[in-house]
Amino acid sequence: MDCGPDGKAFKRLNAIHLLLLGAAYQLVLRNSRVSERTFRLWISRFNRQGIDGLTYRPYTGRPRKLAAARVTTEILPLVDQPALAGQTHWTLVKLCGWLRQEKQMDLTYRTLVRYLHEHNYARRIPRRVPEPPDRDAWEQHRETFARELLDLLATPGAEIFFGDEAGFEGDPRPRAKWVKRGSRPTQGYFGGHVRQNVVGAVNPATGQLVSLIVPHCDTEVFQAFLDTMAVEVPAAAGKRVILVLDNAGWHKTKRLNWHHLEPLYLPPYSPDFNPIERLWQHLKSHYLAGYLTKHGQELSDKIYHSIRDLLERPETLRSVCKTHSE
Repeated sequence: MDCGPDGKAFKRLNAIHLLLLGAAYQLVLRNSRVSERTFRLWISRFNRQGIDGLTYRPYTGRPRKLAAARVTTEILPLVDQPALAGQTHWTLVKLCGWLRQEKQMDLTYRTLVRYLHEHNYARRIPRRVPEPPDRDAWEQHRETFARELLDLLATPGAEIFFGDEAGFEGDPRPRAKWVKRGSRPTQGYFGGHVRQNVVGAVNPATGQLVSLIVPHCDTEVFQAFLDTMAVEVPAAAGKRVILVLDNAGWHKTKRLNWHHLEPLYLPPYSPDFNPIERLWQHLKSHYLAGYLTKHGQELSDKIYHSIRDLLERPETLRSVCKTHSE
């Protein structure tokens, strides 16, 4: 009785306890304030199952329509690769209907949504990326580059920096925000073309960031960045400084002076290999989301102070730009 999960269990156990102590049947029945049929059912359950027969347990709900293992083996592969079912694209309504018709799975739309949420699936709009002209050769190039990069990351004395340029606008793209239900959030805009660019390079292992705020990107601007980086990451005996870059034209101009820096170029269509891309997204979402200005100098000052704040927190830079090998 002292360990009963709730008042219902205590009431039932107390009635049986009184009977075992010799209390009159009618007296215990009246004290329990239930019908005689219910009271006899308590006694019957106690005689068959003991205390467990009287302990109240809430129902666990309806059983699953589909075992978790079947969701993993029969549904998730179709979500990832619609071609397995002869399709090029799924909507969840279409997938639900296909499963019911072709696989005879008794699933509703809401049940299917819940199963996908259980496996950390969510609805997202794909990002458009150019399709490489020769996918097989492109994938082989990526695999070769990945092995080379992993070897460099494991090489003693090698410092790997990842460089890129990014543009920041005075009219930022609206970002998701938490608001009260029923409200309609808005974000103002000027409709101008206020824009500033940042060229930078980050070392994910140490959190060191070298960056310049520039009005545009070309060979001269990139040379100024190389000059700055050569000073901030000086040469030393037994040390290699490797700068990983994409294939922008100004990264490959022959007249560039690389100082002691060694360029390494990414495979085409491979921004996912460049962790500084995540740094630009972090800046835009954590520092400039909702920031509105129609003056280039104000935008430049905002970017400057945002980057200065990041420079004081190298652990954040390491976390945002952490490479897969770590």
